[in-house]
Amino acid sequence: MSDITFRMATEADLPTIIAMLADDEIAENRENAAVPEHYREAFAAMAKEVFNKMLLAEQGGKIVGSMQLVFIPGVSRNGTRRALIESVRVRSSARGQNIGTLLMKEAIRLAKENGCGLVQLDSDLRRPRAHLFYRRLGFVQSHAGFKKDLT
Repeated sequence: MSDITFRMATEADLPTIIAMLADDEIAENRENAAVPEHYREAFAAMAKEVFNKMLLAEQGGKIVGSMQLVFIPGVSRNGTRRALIESVRVRSSARGQNIGTLLMKEAIRLAKENGCGLVQLDSDLRRPRAHLFYRRLGFVQSHAGFKKDLT
C-alpha cells in the first residue's frame, strides 16, 4: 500500500474526522456532528499543544484513517516520554486494506522520532478484533484500564 500518505490534520479536516468517528457501532451514539463547535473548540485546544495532534492517513487524496497522537513527558520509568494513541479509525469503506497497520506504524515511527520510549493505548472491551490487531503489532495487554464518565 505505497499509495498511503500521512499528514497532520487541519481544522478543515474535521467533518471527515467526525464522520469516521461516528461510523462505528460502538461510538455512533457518542458523536454529534450537529454540534460542530464542540469539535472545533477541542481541535483548537489541541492545536495549541505542540505534542497533541491528529494524524491522518490519505489514499488518493482522500482521508481514510485518523488517530489522536499525544506525546507525554513523565517521571515514571526513569523519565520516559510516552506516546498515547486515541480514537483510531479507518474509514469503513477502506477497512481490510492494511491502512490501520500502516497508520499505527507511522504513529510508532513518530513516537520514536519524538523521543518516546513507550507507546500506549486503550481499547474498548467490546472490540476483540481490535485487541487482536494491536497484539499483532506487538502491543501487550498489560494493564486494566478504568474510565469515569463525567457528563
